[in-house]
Order: sequence, then C-alpha cells, then structure tokens
Amino acid sequence: MRIVSLLPSTTEIVFALGLADQLVAVTHECDYPPQARALPVVTQSLLDHSAASSAEIDGVVRSQLRDDLSIYALDSALMAQLAPTLILTQALCDVCAVSFESVERAVVGAPVPATIMSFEPNSLDGILGTILAIGNATARHERAYDLVDALRARIERVRTQAAQISQRPRVAFLEWFDPPFGPGHWIPEMIELVNGRVGFGKAGDVSQRIAWESVIAFAPEVIILAPCGFDLARCAAEAAEILPHRTGWSALPAVRQGRVYAVDGNAYFSRPGPRIVDSLELLAEIVHPDLFTGWGPVNAAMPLTIAAT
Repeated sequence: MRIVSLLPSTTEIVFALGLADQLVAVTHECDYPPQARALPVVTQSLLDHSAASSAEIDGVVRSQLRDDLSIYALDSALMAQLAPTLILTQALCDVCAVSFESVERAVVGAPVPATIMSFEPNSLDGILGTILAIGNATARHERAYDLVDALRARIERVRTQAAQISQRPRVAFLEWFDPPFGPGHWIPEMIELVNGRVGFGKAGDVSQRIAWESVIAFAPEVIILAPCGFDLARCAAEAAEILPHRTGWSALPAVRQGRVYAVDGNAYFSRPGPRIVDSLELLAEIVHPDLFTGWGPVNAAMPLTIAAT
C-alpha cells in the first residue's frame, strides 16, 4: 500500500498504527512524529502567515474563501509520480487542508486507482472512529483497536478523576484572538468532561466568532488561548500583543487570579489524532491543577501574566 496523508492528524495516526513504511507523502504542516518531516511534501500554503497578525490572517482567509480561491496548492505532478493507492484527507474545511475537489482532480486518470478516505470528526468518539477506520482500511485492525482501547481508558481515567470535583470553574477557550472565536468540535465536550463550565461554543459545532462582550459577561475563571495553527511561542506573543487592549481585560477573574494560559494548539487541541487525549489531560491539569498535576505533556502550555495597557 502507498499512502498519502493530507492531514497532520492522519499522518500521526498512520505512524501510530505502524504504517510509516507505507507512507509516501505528507503535507507541509505534518511535523509529528519528527520522522514525518523527512517524507516528500505534496502541499504548500498560498498565503504567507509568518509575519501577519491574527486580524490580517483572518481578513486574507475570509477574502480567499469569499472569492472561492484556494488557500493551499496540491502538487499534482508529484502525486502522479508517487502513485498512491490510499489518500487520507477531509472535505469539511478549506481553511484546514487542500480542497477535496483538488484531491479528486489529482487522481483522475491515474494508472493505479487510488482510494480516497475523507475524515471530518467533530467529537472524541469521531476521532477514535477515524483511527479505527484507517486501521480497517490498512489491515491494522488489531493495532487500531488496541490503540483506541488505550485512549478510551485514559479518557475514562480523566472523567473519573474530574467527577470528584464539585467546584466547576468557568472556562473560556479561545481558538482565535482577533476577531475572537470560541471553541467548536470536540473542545466544549472536553471542557465538560474535565468538569469545567463552557461559556460559549457547542459540542459538535464549528468554531464561531464571538463578541468580546460575551467573554466579559461570562467572567471566566480560567482562560485558555489556543489559536489554530499557532505554536506555544507564537500564541503567547500574539496574546501579549492583543489581549491587554481589550475592554475589561484586567477585570476578568482569570486575569486577576493569574489563570490565563497559552497552549500549543497547533500540536494538540487542533489535531483530531491520538494526541487529542494528551490535550484532554493537559486541559484537566490547567483547569484543576491540584488534582491533575503532571498529567499533561510537558512544554505544551504556559501561564501568562498580561497587564492591561
């Protein structure tokens, strides 16, 4: 089997299932495990976000999507040369990956037929289902079921531990800063699972833009900052640049109590792969540090002290 993974999350799943020797290409965003970086890359971003602010990125992305323009390019010539037999992708979000139509066009007329599998999980069960589906498609049934069983056990361990807590702090999880976006997909579910109170966002729905006044009205006791696509360093830098200028920032309980956290959303919360359970354990540690100390991955989050200006 010759596998092309067009999602960082499915790349992680392929490696977790012991299929690295069958993976022939990945995307420019596939950076975990480190071995993935050595593989041929069949995508590139058409937008340079390296020096752009959150507001600038949001504006360009909205403009591209409004004009029906792609954000990513797929190297069709390299795809043809690699002759994949299985392509792992998604059809839900043109901001997250190359469009499904581009993938279909790239394999039209290929001498070797390619199976295209599309994944759009919006819950923890959906993510685990993706692992099982890839395992079934690649004759890694037993390994996939063992992996899912282990992940479910860790999820239940968090749930059981969190159930001991009667105090449920109000948790504001921001997936973008400017404009602010609340959490979607599996994030509200995860906040509930660790016994936190969700302020905005609904489990299974897409992330939605929210008014800053909604954040103020919710008065969060914990703020978690995880802009999609940003690593920990960029998240912290962007937060320090934008949030102190927000009206009422310094009056928020989380700010007064020193409970504002930047996280590496790009590596964890944004990726629907095996490390989503690492993300859950990290979330539990942030929300209830006394009960979950040491549960989350190291160097994945940092507390922020951001004074209003």
